[in-house]
Order: sequence, then structure tokens, then C-alpha cells
Amino acid sequence: MSNIVHDYVEEYIRELIIEKDEFLKVLREYAEQNNVPIVHKEVAQFLKVLIKSNNIKRILEVGTAIGYSAILMAKAVGNDCEIVTIERDEKMYALALENIKRANLQDNIKVIKGDALEVLDTIDGKFDMIFIDGAKGHYSEMLNKISKLLKLNGIVFADNVLFRGMVCSNELLIRRKITIVKRMRKYLKELSESNIYETVILPVGDGVALSTKIKED
Repeated sequence: MSNIVHDYVEEYIRELIIEKDEFLKVLREYAEQNNVPIVHKEVAQFLKVLIKSNNIKRILEVGTAIGYSAILMAKAVGNDCEIVTIERDEKMYALALENIKRANLQDNIKVIKGDALEVLDTIDGKFDMIFIDGAKGHYSEMLNKISKLLKLNGIVFADNVLFRGMVCSNELLIRRKITIVKRMRKYLKELSESNIYETVILPVGDGVALSTKIKED
């Protein structure tokens, strides 16, 4: 459980979500059995609704893992989607490529292997949405790099921003996570004070920060 909302609330919400896609169901089961971090069920559902309701077509993702969220987002967009996703771990990169091919989405999803902070400087064009689910301690650094890649009125969807409740309360803080928590608090503060983004922070999954770009840098 996430420590973000009461367990009974979280369990009830998740029980209402029916995973209709068999391949995504298989990927989620693999992730759970192998301790691979992927988006919570309610966050996955939120992503799908957001994409479908905002006519999002071109998406940049930071943190591919086994390709679950990239595949989910591609299926939510439909045939004319374009997703660029970044993964630094060699094993995850290989698994993502395999899963994307199995989903027959290799023409729609491009996986780039490398450190996001370096790769982001090499990407061109504008995206309708940027999904951040990478290294939790680097969200603030990423924000400075992704602004130029996001179109006006585009969306930044950042996952795990409340980090098991530790970002909200020092009583939950684990000593070895202090640096990550401090950096995540910095990211949320920067978003809240920004003149470029309008942001809402929601206690969904492990915490979601949803930001829309209201003006160019």
C-alpha cells in the first residue's frame, strides 16, 4: 500500500478497475511477481482517461521499465500514436523492446537507452504529454529540460510524487530516503510557484502531479 490514502479506500478503488486487455494483465502479473515498479492500477486508469479526453497523440515517457505504461498509453491513443520512452537499465530496456514487439507496437513506440538527463537534450519536437516515472531524485532537473519539449497547453504527468507519504510527513521518513524526499519537495515547490505551469497534486496511487503548460518559457 502507498501510505497516501487509507488502505480500504485504495483497495476499493482498485477492485473497481477491470483490466480488459489480456496482454497488459500478463505484464502487470509479471511486474508484481518480479518486483518491477510499474504504475498503480488507478494511475494506469487515470492515464487512459486523461489521454482519451485530451486527444493526446505524441507522448514522451521517462522511465520505461518493462514497457507496461508505454504500451498502455499507446493503446489508449490508438493507431496514430507516437511514443518516445527512455530507459537506462539494460535488462529493462531489453524486456521493454521484447514486450513492445509482442504487442505489435514497435512502429509506434521508440525506446531510447540511456540516462534521461542526457537523452532529453538530444530529443527534438514538441509533445502533447510528458510522463515522468523515472529516478525520483531527478524530477526537478528533468523539469528544466522537458519544458522546451512540451507544447503549449500540453501536460506533464509526474508519478510517485508523494513517495509513500514521506514527502508529506517527516514522521514517515526513512533516513536513507532523505535526499530523494528533499528533491521531490523541491520539484513540487517549483511547480507550485511556476508561472509556466498550472499544477494540481492528487493523492492517487503514490501521488500524482498533473501540470499544464500555460505559457512558453
